[in-house]
Amino acid sequence: MRTAVKMRAGAAQKDVTEVEKKGRKASKETRRLQLIEATIDSLARRGYADTTLADVADGAGLSRGIVNFHFESKEKLLVATLQFMADEYANHWYSALEKAGERPADQLWALVAADFDRRICTKRKLAAWCAFWGEAKSRPTYQALCGARDVKYQEIVVSLCARLKEEGGYDYVVEPMALAVSTMLEGLWLRLMMGDGLTREKAHEAAVEAITAMFPRHIARTGPK
Repeated sequence: MRTAVKMRAGAAQKDVTEVEKKGRKASKETRRLQLIEATIDSLARRGYADTTLADVADGAGLSRGIVNFHFESKEKLLVATLQFMADEYANHWYSALEKAGERPADQLWALVAADFDRRICTKRKLAAWCAFWGEAKSRPTYQALCGARDVKYQEIVVSLCARLKEEGGYDYVVEPMALAVSTMLEGLWLRLMMGDGLTREKAHEAAVEAITAMFPRHIARTGPK
């Protein structure tokens, strides 16, 4: 009887310990995310050079010690923030591609729409991207972090352009056309970053006009044919 009671008590204590561990882990992840979001805000408001750990701590409503505990230095915090943004962007467009189905026109349409989705294309995130891009040339870590994703994205665009050419009999060279598509999208993001009055909706409309002109047998202003 006593053995059974002890076993139940031990099992209960184990359950409590597991819950406490999960709670601590969730709290740690929550605070890391708070600090990353505050870093994005600071990059958007102050830029790269003027963002400090104190700014981030204040923005997250946490102590400087908490920032140091999770990231140790400004550079590690910035790398983690870039990693978060790069993962978010890659997961977003990849999910859009998967949901689009097998047709290349549907996939290209989905990729373009994903670039201007309000979950990704916001003023604060665009400004943060701009801050990182300004530092990329002098920081190999940033180039390495995003380089593989950029290559994968471009490979997919090349593949879509090749399939569209095969289906539609278009008279273009695949690689330059794929580069034109990617550059058009990047250029619209840059215009949005400049804050010259261009809206996310207008930028998306411009991108649709471009791919409609590029692939008229597959895409109309209202969507894939």
